[in-house]
Amino acid sequence: MPHKILSPRRTLATLLLGTACWSGSGLLAHDIPASVTVLAFVRPEGDRLRVLVRVPLEAMRDVELPLRGLGYLDLARAEPALREAAVLWIADYLEIYEEKEKLTGARLAAVRISLPSDRSFENYHTALSHITGPPLPEETQLYWQQAMLDVLLEYPIASERSRFSIRPMLAHLGQRTTTVLRFLAPSGKERVFQYSGDPGLVRLDPRWYQAAATFVRSGFDHILDGSDHLLFLLCLVIPFRRFWTLVPIVTAFTAGHSITLIASAAGMAPNSLWFPPLVETLIAFSIVLMALENIAGPKIGRRWMVAFGFGLIHGFGFSFALRENLQFAGSHLVTALLAFNFGVELGQLLVVALVIPPLAALFRWVVRERIGVVILSAIVAHTGWHWMADRAGTLSEYQFTWPALDLALLLAALRWATLALVAVGAAWLLDALYRKLSSRIESQAGPPAELAGVQRTAKQ
Repeated sequence: MPHKILSPRRTLATLLLGTACWSGSGLLAHDIPASVTVLAFVRPEGDRLRVLVRVPLEAMRDVELPLRGLGYLDLARAEPALREAAVLWIADYLEIYEEKEKLTGARLAAVRISLPSDRSFENYHTALSHITGPPLPEETQLYWQQAMLDVLLEYPIASERSRFSIRPMLAHLGQRTTTVLRFLAPSGKERVFQYSGDPGLVRLDPRWYQAAATFVRSGFDHILDGSDHLLFLLCLVIPFRRFWTLVPIVTAFTAGHSITLIASAAGMAPNSLWFPPLVETLIAFSIVLMALENIAGPKIGRRWMVAFGFGLIHGFGFSFALRENLQFAGSHLVTALLAFNFGVELGQLLVVALVIPPLAALFRWVVRERIGVVILSAIVAHTGWHWMADRAGTLSEYQFTWPALDLALLLAALRWATLALVAVGAAWLLDALYRKLSSRIESQAGPPAELAGVQRTAKQ
C-alpha cells in the first residue's frame, strides 16, 4: 500500500513497527500511483539540447531515499538517490533524435527537490533558473510523497537549427500518466503537446511529408478501429455489391464526412460537452436506420442521399479523433487534415474490398441473397440499437441550455449557414454524378426484375 501522511492515532504504532525503516535509508517499495502528471521542456541552445522534466517523487519506485522522522526527506543526503532515480526512471526512458540520428552522451546536469506548491515550471526560463538555483534548505520538513523531482538533462547536438524528435516512454510512472511537453524552437516559438501514456515518436517540428505520413496512418487506423463506422459501411455494402453501384454511394458518404471533418477542424463545431455524445448517438441511429432500410428493401435512387446525410454526422465523429492529434502536425495543419481524410478513405476502400467477396460467396453458395440481406441487416440493427440506447443514456446526463442571444450566437449561426450552403452544393454535385452514372449502373445491372420476367414470358 502507498505510504500516507500519518494521523496522530497511528504515530505510535508506526514508530513501533517501522523504526528500522524510518531511521536512515529505506527501500521504498510502493504501489504505482494512480495518476501522474509530467511537465517537460525541450529547447536546443547552441551545441546542446536541454530537457527539463518535473515528476512527482512518489513515481520513483524501489529507490532508497534517505528519510528522517515520520517520512520526511533528509535533503542533506538525498542527492545521490535523486540522481539515481532520475537516470533509472526518466533519462533511460527518453530517446531523442537530431534529424535521423539518435542522440547519445546525455549528461545529468542538475537534479533537485521542489515543493508541491512551486510554480516555476509555468515557463522555461523560470524552470531553468529554479533547477539550477540554490536547493531547498536542509531543514525543510517535506514528506517524501509530496515532493516533486526536477531533472535537467543536456544532450550534445550538431546544430540548434536541426529538426528534433523525441520518443518519451514515461507511461510506466503511473497507472495513468499525462504529459505536458513544451518545445521551444530557436526562433522563440513555443509548441505545446499534451498526451496520455506513450505517444510514440513525436516530431517536434515535422516537415510537411512527415506530418502527412503520420496523419494518413492515423486516419487509416481510426477507421479500422471504429466499429460503428465499420458497421455503417457494412450496411452500405450488403445490398449493393457491384462496383458502379457503390461508386455514388461511397462517394456521397466520403463527401459528407469530409465537409464536417474540415468544418470541425476549422472550429465550426459546437464545443459544448453534450455535442460529442449527441454525435455518437446519431451515428448509432444511422446504423439502425440503414439496416432497417436494407430489410425493407433499399432503393439505389435515394441510398446515396442517405449516405451523404449520415456522412455529415460521421464526419464530426472523425473530427473528435483528429482534434486530439492535430497538435502533432506542427505548422502543417491543412496537410494533416487532408492526410487524415485520405487515410480514412484508404481504410474505407480496404474494408469494402475485403467485405464484397465473402458477401458474394455467402449469397451464392449458402443463402439466398434476399434472405441473407435481411438476416445480416437484422443483426446489425440489433447491435446498433443497443449502442444507440447506451449512448442516449449517456447523452441524457448532460444538461442542454439555450445560448444567449448575442453577437457570438449570430456569428455561430452564420458559420452554420455557410456549412449548410456547402452541404447543399455538394449534394447538387453528387446528384449530377448520380444521374451521369445511373445509365451505366442500369446497363451493368441488367433490366429490372419485372421487365426480365416479361421478356422470358414472351420468349416462351
